[in-house]
Amino acid sequence: MRNFKIRSIILFSILFTMLCGMLSLATGSRYIPVSDVLSALTGANGDAFTVSVVQARIPRMVFGIIAGGALGVSGALMQSITRNPIADPSILGVNTGASLFVVCGIAFFNINLPYQYIWLALMGSGATAVFVYAIASIGSGEITPIKLALSGAATSMALASLVSTVMLPKSQVMDDFRFWQVGSISGTGWSDILIIAPYLLAGFIISIFLIPSLNSLALGDEIATGLGVNTKLTKGMGALAGVLLCGATTALAGPIGFVGLMIPHLIRILFGPDLKYILPMSAVGGACLLTISDTIGRVLGSPGELEVGIVTAFLGAPFFIMIVRKRKVSSI
Repeated sequence: MRNFKIRSIILFSILFTMLCGMLSLATGSRYIPVSDVLSALTGANGDAFTVSVVQARIPRMVFGIIAGGALGVSGALMQSITRNPIADPSILGVNTGASLFVVCGIAFFNINLPYQYIWLALMGSGATAVFVYAIASIGSGEITPIKLALSGAATSMALASLVSTVMLPKSQVMDDFRFWQVGSISGTGWSDILIIAPYLLAGFIISIFLIPSLNSLALGDEIATGLGVNTKLTKGMGALAGVLLCGATTALAGPIGFVGLMIPHLIRILFGPDLKYILPMSAVGGACLLTISDTIGRVLGSPGELEVGIVTAFLGAPFFIMIVRKRKVSSI
């Protein structure tokens, strides 16, 4: 019975992801009926203008799916290795660290190419993750979810102040940076997707190979060590995979928050604590959430659009409050 339930949820999730993709292709400054989208995709009696519009929207839809999947898996990894139910790239300040490095690159080194953004975002994400973990480990006692959350919040506020300090005196930097900072998947082309693909692929592959070790780690460091797991290596590789996924996505889309917080929680409720299901289904759930949020932003902002980072923040903030109130920020 449980296997049937799991298969049903997986099948529904895949179909819902496909539906989200179709809605993304249909929605924009000009709405295209889903039937016309299907005709344009299959080459069956589609007029030239409709076909060109649909083809122009495909890279954005594809990037929304892979970016949402990357953020979902990144959040699941961070929650697993820290055993912190509110761990997320935005909560722990990792996104803000990427933002600081990117704005410094724009302001001081005239960097404006996607592959340069990626390296800066990865360095900023990695440095911030290490810094937050180091701050949380200061003092007596073990690292707790509360310590990590407070360290991440304090670090994020400090880095945000530095971002403003660098950006405000330079109007050109502000213009280049402000749209990126909100978080958006618009304007993404195939060349951009190809640039980040190796980093995302590496992050996904590492996370898949870590599943058995992460499941053992969930039992506690001592038990995991007794089972033959190198806990430090597992945590280090998990953090590396999370930074690759989050940093590469943030480099192009900006710091989109709450996807990595909401989705792993929902998946854990549906499938239980087994990371064999949590990681791949977090990818599917993140893809659905980011794609449908982007579609909602285009509908609400029509004829313009509301950036996807704003939509996910509206959806994620109440969810975050609910987690803190009901789960009392307990360890996983």
